Amino acid sequence: MSTTSPASARDRVLIFDTTLRDGEQCPGATMTLDEKLAVAELLDTMGVDIIEAGFPIASIGDFEAVSEIARRSKRAVIAGLARAIPADIARAGEAVRHAQRGRIHTFVSTSPIHLAYQMRKSEDEVVEIILRTVAQARDLVEDVEWSAMDATRTGIDYLCRCVEAAIKAGATTINLPDTVGYATPTEYRAMFEAVRERVPNSDKAIFSVHCHNDLGLAIANSLAGIEGGARQVECTVNGIGERAGNAALEEIVMAIRTRADALPYETGIESTMLTRASKLVSHATNFPVQFNKAIVGRNAFAHESGIHQDGMLKHAETYEIMTPASVGLTKTSLVMGKHSGRAAFRSKLGELGLHLSDNQFQDVFERFKALADRKKHVYDEDIEALVDENLATAHDRIRLVSLSVIAGTHGPQRATLKLAMDGRTLTEEADGNGPVDAVFNAIHALVPHEAVLELYQVHAVTEGTDAQAEVSVRLKDGERGVTARGADPDTLVASAKAYLSALNKLAASARRLHAQDPATA
Repeated sequence: MSTTSPASARDRVLIFDTTLRDGEQCPGATMTLDEKLAVAELLDTMGVDIIEAGFPIASIGDFEAVSEIARRSKRAVIAGLARAIPADIARAGEAVRHAQRGRIHTFVSTSPIHLAYQMRKSEDEVVEIILRTVAQARDLVEDVEWSAMDATRTGIDYLCRCVEAAIKAGATTINLPDTVGYATPTEYRAMFEAVRERVPNSDKAIFSVHCHNDLGLAIANSLAGIEGGARQVECTVNGIGERAGNAALEEIVMAIRTRADALPYETGIESTMLTRASKLVSHATNFPVQFNKAIVGRNAFAHESGIHQDGMLKHAETYEIMTPASVGLTKTSLVMGKHSGRAAFRSKLGELGLHLSDNQFQDVFERFKALADRKKHVYDEDIEALVDENLATAHDRIRLVSLSVIAGTHGPQRATLKLAMDGRTLTEEADGNGPVDAVFNAIHALVPHEAVLELYQVHAVTEGTDAQAEVSVRLKDGERGVTARGADPDTLVASAKAYLSALNKLAASARRLHAQDPATA
């Protein structure tokens, strides 16, 4: 195993988590207020230094989420994002004003292609915007971060000029993002080294990396930026975010921890909470974590090759460079069943890093007992799926009451569906080209909508013929898209639950949608 560098030689790297802002911007990842609060609380507890809680001017919902997270934060700095527009900055300042430590994060494009086609402003005009808006933000809060959007495609002379202006106006953190995931590690490191050397007041600010994964280089670029002098990393749990996503928080943290010999830095993150954070964000966004995802994927500590298994039996370090326990992973067990009581079930939830309110616990426990009557073994993954479903459907106005389907080689297939909706119970029968189509046609008859089904995916939660099916559904209605999941030993019931969950999320999204005109400055 790697040896650890002396503490005196290890620089502190701040972790800036933008799961609730950049992460939520990826299609279908919209979270409810309660889900955002739960994620923010866990991030704060696990030691994240700065939580970017949202984009306050984007909607009333975003403003309320940032404000409430700011009120509840115990340790982390709470940041609100703002374009270089006075109204944006004022709104962000209002949103974070109740935080123990609030930050306004404002940004403006600096690359020639952005200035020409998006901003439609000259270089001189943008510098004036930087001076004016950063100064405005600094009047509202002591902690101001300024970002040069598309920094990696900006000429170095002009980038240095903009950075100097931002620091002069009061910026305390300078973020040089690889907005489109274009840079290579060598280029990214050199950019930070050049800016820090050439800008005369660079020592008055902390420099930050923010890397997108379009070419699969987000982690490599982030680490290269740190080597170039950056001491803040902007990242997301599970690497979610725009397009191909952001640098993954768990990968940054464990790379620094595991390769302390080559990376003489440290973070304040409690790494044993990484798996719990991954599961919580996956549940909240309804984005499954890919099986081979580094650190938190289902196969990250799995070994099937005979050679690997032989090595693991002889000494774990032959094929594992970190322990499962170091990221909070517990071994799946089969001890839960229909005879398990509340105390044992609550203990199991704690082992899995799942913490529920009393009402949520009672509901999930009842679902667990019902599942245990139908399955021989209840696995940890089954319990996680139950919690996932509970969190996703807690505020649904449309719920599945019952479903029966007639299917076979001689069609058409027919579904009989009963839903509870706004205090009423409604029943519908519908035919379809297959049982799933029949179920969805029956739902559409009871809940008319224009949404298009973009994804329908099924996988088994655990092994065995009695395994729960987990169905993922993605619906798109105009510009709004949502992803939802449902789980049940009956694949058709799971399909109906997922489809209804997606419709509920679309309806909730429509009620919250009060976005303002995103005109540029």
